[in-house]
Amino acid sequence: MLREVGCESIEELFEQIPEDLRLTEPVGIGPAIPEPDLIDYFRDLATRNRVDYLSFLGAGAYSHFIPVIIDSLISRSEFFTAYTPYQPELSQGTLQYIFEFQTMICQLTGMEVANASLYDGSSALGEAVLMASRLTRRDKFIIADTVHPQYREVVSTYTKNLGVEIEYAAHTEAGTVDIDSLRIDGQTAAVAVQSPNFFGCVEDLSAIADVAHAAGALLIVSITEPISLGLLKSPGACGADIVVGEGQSFGIPMSYGGPYLGLFATLEKYVRQVPGRLVGEAYDESGRRGFVLTLSTREQHIRREKATSNICTNQGLFALMATVYLATMGRRGIQEVARQNLQKAHYAASEISRLDGFSLRFGAPFFNEFVVRMPRPATVVTRALLDKKIISGVALECYYPDLKDSLLVCVTETAKKEAIDRLVAALAEQSDFE
Repeated sequence: MLREVGCESIEELFEQIPEDLRLTEPVGIGPAIPEPDLIDYFRDLATRNRVDYLSFLGAGAYSHFIPVIIDSLISRSEFFTAYTPYQPELSQGTLQYIFEFQTMICQLTGMEVANASLYDGSSALGEAVLMASRLTRRDKFIIADTVHPQYREVVSTYTKNLGVEIEYAAHTEAGTVDIDSLRIDGQTAAVAVQSPNFFGCVEDLSAIADVAHAAGALLIVSITEPISLGLLKSPGACGADIVVGEGQSFGIPMSYGGPYLGLFATLEKYVRQVPGRLVGEAYDESGRRGFVLTLSTREQHIRREKATSNICTNQGLFALMATVYLATMGRRGIQEVARQNLQKAHYAASEISRLDGFSLRFGAPFFNEFVVRMPRPATVVTRALLDKKIISGVALECYYPDLKDSLLVCVTETAKKEAIDRLVAALAEQSDFE
């Protein structure tokens, strides 16, 4: 192999790697051991995991109840081993559940078409920005600084070599985007906001849509917590042109941060610029309904220069999980889950804000996340509560340096009252210090 690539030695092959980063000695994992001993070793390792902690983390990954029917159904071999449905005559089951998935996402978002899913919420937002640029032939974007910071980083990565200009809109004291400060002009392709936003606050999407559309720009709405759609007015009904989101809340485990499920929906007139795939209905000459890939504008299917995206797969198994979840819960079930999230989060916020030195940072309406202002740095509080086996939330200082004393707390339907009260009691102890 070295001879074929023109190298004299393995060291020459790796000379581009800085010398201090090269492995020059055995990694120290020891000799091989019998399988029973290996199993015992990993079982012992597993006991060290902190599985008995209360968690109030959110920020894009949410703890929700997952019906057991989901694992049962996705484990069927015809689903679990299915690949990209290139041949419709052999892939009717896969194509049908994707079609049902698209339909449910349209119903939730209030949009006219949805694709067959993307990798995750952040890449979906990146794809929406590129799509808006193609549609408007403009290269300026205004993104609210209340959009998930990691989503903004992904958009920056997507666009950094494309000549795209990105401006970030500040938030108000209420915790929502400052609409009056939006500098939309004739070069603005789109305004991108998140609702509920990173602080958990609900944005006034209709007002933002009016301002964007008046200048010929599009409105992109990102949703990291789609359970909120069980109660909130849909983005489509508020005037959104492109709706993207993270589908993890729909029956997908948090899994230490992924893999997840990207949602993407838009208006029918923009359908030819949608990334990825769309599944549609077809009828044979006998009038029997079937399912096909109606649109596949990705570079695996068509010429690269004509492709709308290099997204090379969809999260098919996760789209199935979301489909089973939504079908199992139904309209009323999703509404009930959303209602419990809202009520429990507001109970927690109310109890915490009663504590000495604690208050809610923002005054805008919120869903299941809220920001707490505390009498000491949030990083100090989170470390202290870890000793009590409570993961209290996300300290915002790393994303917003001016919010050093602020903690993002998330409460979903999985949090029992006893757990919330335990969090409140632990936080109360943090107010008693010199």
